[in-house]
Amino acid sequence: MENRINQLFETKKNHILSIYFCAGYPEADHTVDVIRTLEKNGVDMIEIGIPFSDPMADGVVIQNAATQALRNGMSLKKLFCQLKDVRKDVRIPLLLMGYLNPVMQYGFENFCRSCQECGIDGCIIPDLPFDDYLNDFKPVAEKYNVKVIMLITPETSDERVRLIDAHTDGFIYMVSSAATTGAQQSFDERQQAYFRRINAMSLHNPRMVGFGISNRETFRAACDYASGAIIGSKFVTLLGEHKSAEVAISKLLEVL
Repeated sequence: MENRINQLFETKKNHILSIYFCAGYPEADHTVDVIRTLEKNGVDMIEIGIPFSDPMADGVVIQNAATQALRNGMSLKKLFCQLKDVRKDVRIPLLLMGYLNPVMQYGFENFCRSCQECGIDGCIIPDLPFDDYLNDFKPVAEKYNVKVIMLITPETSDERVRLIDAHTDGFIYMVSSAATTGAQQSFDERQQAYFRRINAMSLHNPRMVGFGISNRETFRAACDYASGAIIGSKFVTLLGEHKSAEVAISKLLEVL
């Protein structure tokens, strides 16, 4: 069966909206409710965060959410238990996003097997070195039809971008800046020059822009240069404020 991530990018070429939230936040047992609510409100793809005690690429909003989720007793094992029946009614692509440490503690093959059993389509592991991915992770992930999505930043060389494009499948996660995650109001000229540089490379993989997307201006800029955008901090902030995924996504969609 074709992976849902590939299906999405084949059928929708632009203005794809992917939402990140941290599993187990604000409440431990709300994970599947959040997923269903996001799909019902027209979100195209969802990244489910695996809470970790040292999320080095994340800003304070997502760090705090992860800390609260861990306090709520969230773990990768518990997350897979919550997700076991999610495909009974959820159709959109689902990815797990988390750091290497909890994934390795679980065991990468076990992780991919659990993803396949739950209907998880891909994963994003920001601190997974690309060479390790090629040598040790890629064959296992392909066996279970789990797409491993790699990140590029403004500092990533053209050579490395082309290497990632040649050896991955699904989409490429374009980190908008070398900073940590967090909402921002607009993209500066340097960031836009980076978007243009990658755009001009005519990569075979579609791209999604993440980090800093929080309003109409940043969402549209992302859509100008890529297939769409990933929004995390802004949604997690609204979720924390309102304790309701329904209210949080409606307020987010108002500003996009």
